[in-house]
Amino acid sequence: MYEMDISINQSAFPDSDAQPNKRRRKKSMVWDHFTIETINPDCVRALCNQCKKSFAYISGAKLAGTSHLKRHITLGICPVGRSKKEKDQMMPHVPPPVNGTNIPRKRCRASNGVPSTYFDRDSCSYDLAKMIIQHDYPLGMVEDTGFVDFTKSLQPQFSIPSMSLLQEQVMGIYLREKQKLVGLLNGIPGHLSLTIDLCTSNQSLSYLLLTGHFTDHDWKLQRRIFNVTVVQCPDSETAFMHAVATCLGDWGIEDKLLTITLDLSHATPSARETIRNLLPVKNTIILKGQLLINSCYARTMRSMAQNSLCSMRETIQKVRQSVKYVKTSDENEDRFNKLKQELQVPSTKSLTIDDLTLWNTTYQMLVAASDMKEVFNYLDVYDPDYKLSVSMDEWEQVETLCSYLKIFYEAANILSSPVYPTTNSFFDVVWKIYFKLLDDAVSKECFVSMLTKPLLDIFTKFWDDCNLVLAIAVVMDPRFKMKFVQFSFSRIYGDDAETWVKIVDQGLHDLYYDYVMLPLPGPMIEADDGHLVKTEAVSQENGILSDDDGFSDFDVDISDIMGETLVKSEMDHYLEESVLPRVQDFDVLGWWRINRLRYPTLSKLACDVLSIPLSTIPPETVFESGERKMDGYLSSLRPKTLQAIVCAKDWLQHPHTTPNEVFPFGTSSELAFS
Repeated sequence: MYEMDISINQSAFPDSDAQPNKRRRKKSMVWDHFTIETINPDCVRALCNQCKKSFAYISGAKLAGTSHLKRHITLGICPVGRSKKEKDQMMPHVPPPVNGTNIPRKRCRASNGVPSTYFDRDSCSYDLAKMIIQHDYPLGMVEDTGFVDFTKSLQPQFSIPSMSLLQEQVMGIYLREKQKLVGLLNGIPGHLSLTIDLCTSNQSLSYLLLTGHFTDHDWKLQRRIFNVTVVQCPDSETAFMHAVATCLGDWGIEDKLLTITLDLSHATPSARETIRNLLPVKNTIILKGQLLINSCYARTMRSMAQNSLCSMRETIQKVRQSVKYVKTSDENEDRFNKLKQELQVPSTKSLTIDDLTLWNTTYQMLVAASDMKEVFNYLDVYDPDYKLSVSMDEWEQVETLCSYLKIFYEAANILSSPVYPTTNSFFDVVWKIYFKLLDDAVSKECFVSMLTKPLLDIFTKFWDDCNLVLAIAVVMDPRFKMKFVQFSFSRIYGDDAETWVKIVDQGLHDLYYDYVMLPLPGPMIEADDGHLVKTEAVSQENGILSDDDGFSDFDVDISDIMGETLVKSEMDHYLEESVLPRVQDFDVLGWWRINRLRYPTLSKLACDVLSIPLSTIPPETVFESGERKMDGYLSSLRPKTLQAIVCAKDWLQHPHTTPNEVFPFGTSSELAFS
C-alpha cells in the first residue's frame, strides 16, 4: 500500500485527474531530506538533498509514494548521510531541548526518538583508570554504592571494572607511559642527574623517591620520577646504594648518570660515600665525584626560615593571636577596619591567619600585620576587649625578621615554577645570601647578629657543598662567564678571592678535560616512527678520540704533551669572547643548542651541568614546614601498585608522556602484577 502523502502545485498538473482539490502540507519525515523536482507535466521526481540522487515520485496518474524514500534515509543507503552519521557518532551527544521545541509530535515518533550516540567501553575504562591516577582516588571507589549508582545513571551500558581489573588497567597506563619515557631518555644529548628524597608514612614505613633531571633532545629541562622504593632500614649504609643501583638497572641508565643530589639529614657520611662509588659504574669519575651534592636547596631555605621563626617564638605568637582576634569575628574586623580608616593607614594588605604547616604563610601574616602595626597599637584603646599588645620594639624586631624571611621566601620561590630552573639561576641568589649573612653576623646591632649567626652556620654548610657546582654553572651562562665568579668572590672572600677563583677555574678545566676524554654520542637520526635513534659513536674533538679505537693509551700520552693546544682551545675560546647583554627570559640551554656546532664538547658539558638539580623535593612542597609524608591510602597499597600510581601521575602531567589517543587494554595475563 503506497503512502498517499503528497502536495503538488495545481499549476504543475492542469490535466491530471489525481490532482487534489486542496493544498495539503506534507507530513512525512522524508521531506526533510528530499526536494520535489518537476521534470514535465507528467513526471515529478524526488531529489535527495544530500547525495543528489533522483527517485520516482509521480509519473502521470501513477503515484510512487514515499516508502522507498524513507528506506534511502533510515537504512543508511544514502552514502552522504551514512558518512555524516558515522562522524556524528564520534562526537559527544548534546540532548535536544525539552521545552519550547517546535518539532511536531508525530514527526518525533517517526524519527525513532533521540539519535543514538557512540559508546566506547575501552575509552571509558581508560579514563576511569586515568582519573584514579591523577587525583589519588582509592581503587576501591569502583565498588562504592554511590559511585556505581551515579555511573549507571550516566551510562547504563558501562560495566564498571572490578578492583583487580582496575589495578591491571592502572599498571597498563604505567607501562605504556614508562615506554614513552624510555624513548625520551634514549634521545637525550647528554647525561642525567638523580635526586633522592626520603618520605615516611603513618605506618612507620619509609620510601625513597628517585627523580631524574635531564635535558631532552629539544634542549628543554625535564624532571621525572623514576622509582618509588620501600626501604626497611633507611639508616643503613647500603639502603640508598641499593635503591640507586636498582633504579639505574631498571631504566638502563648506568652509563648516563652524572651526579646525585640528596640531603645531609637523610644519609650518614658512610652511606653518602657508597653512593659516590656508584657514579663511575660505566663512566669515568667525572671531576672525581665532586659533583655529588649533599645539601637540598629547598630544605636549607626551610631550615633557615624555621630557625628565624623559632628565635622569636613568643613575639610571633602574640602577633598570631592578635590577627586571630581580628579575623575570627566580624564585629572585631569591622572595628579594626574603621580604626584603620580613622588613622589613615595606607596599607593595602589583608590580614590572614597563617597555616602552621607552611612557613611562607607565617611570613605573609607577619608582613601584613607589621604593615598595620599602628592600628594594633591603638586597638586596645578603641576596643576594650582586645587585651593583647605588641610593643614597638617587638614590631621593629618583626620587621627585621621579615626582611630575612623575604630573602628566604624569594629564594625558595624559584623552585615553585612548573619548569625546574637551570642550575645557573641559583648562583646570584645564593652568593648574595651568603654575603649578607657574613656581613650581618658581625653586626654591631645585637638583635641582628644574634638572629643571623645560627643562619650563617646553616648556610655555610650548603655553600661549601655547592659553590663549585654553582660557579661552574654560572660560567656556562654566556651572560656572566668567569667575570661574574670573580666579581662575587671578591665580595665574599676579599683578598683571598683569587685563590677561590683559581679553584673554580681548575675545576672547570678538569671537568672539560673529562668531557674531552669521553666519547661523544653518535648523531641522532629520525626513524620512521618519528623517534630519535642513535647511530654509532663518533670521534671526539677534531677526530683525535674515538670510542674504543685502540689508541686510548696514545691519546692519554699525547694529551699531556699537547694539552695546551688540544684540550683547552674550545674552553679558552668561549671564555675569551665577550659576555652577552643581559636580557629577560634568556634561554641558556637554547643558546647552547644553537651554538653546539661551534662548541661540540663544551655544549655537552653545559647541557649536563645546567641540569644538575639542587633540590630533592617537588615544587608543590617547597614551603612545607615538615618532612614529606606518604598518603595513608597510598602507603596501604602493594609496592608495585604504589609505584605505578605515583610515577604515572607524574608522567601524565607532561606533554611528552600524555597519550594522544586511547590505547586498548591488554589481557589480564599481559598486565598482571608479579
